Amino acid sequence: MGEMVSLLFLSVALGMDAFSVCLGIGMQKIRLKRMAEIGVVIGFFHLLMPFLGIVTGKYLFGSVGEWAEVGGGLLLAGIGFHMFFQAFQEDSSNWLKTAGIGLWMLGFSVSIDSFSVGLSLGMTGAHLVLVLTFFCTASIIMAWLGLLLGRKVQAFLGTYSEILGGSILIGFGLYLLFG
Repeated sequence: MGEMVSLLFLSVALGMDAFSVCLGIGMQKIRLKRMAEIGVVIGFFHLLMPFLGIVTGKYLFGSVGEWAEVGGGLLLAGIGFHMFFQAFQEDSSNWLKTAGIGLWMLGFSVSIDSFSVGLSLGMTGAHLVLVLTFFCTASIIMAWLGLLLGRKVQAFLGTYSEILGGSILIGFGLYLLFG
């Protein structure tokens, strides 16, 4: 029971990055169907990355996780800077592709920290199915909450929502790099 409570808190903490990033993305005019797809892809990566981390953690004892977080932080900060500066251009079309390869890159960058956690859990021998179920479910729920809340906030902020959304992504990327 103690392990389940710990995993619940850990999975919600890992889902907070999905929430933050999706809050910024939700400020764009995205349809509910696309929001559902974004949440599922983020959930998939929060299933895949800890699985790979656990498997790797059973065989390696290195600092692979630190490099993964640096890559994810750079990617999120880059997307945030692009979104921030795009808000000041005349043609502010929906540049952030939440479909195809852009959606997969988003899912990967948001879930990179779950690889690091999976790496450490793999070294401690955590229950694989329980970990993956908690991580996946929490990240989907947190992503959907972020997207829906971002959609509501966008109506109040109008054109400033892209600036706020980009700032959130920049902040989270910098947090991954330096936090």
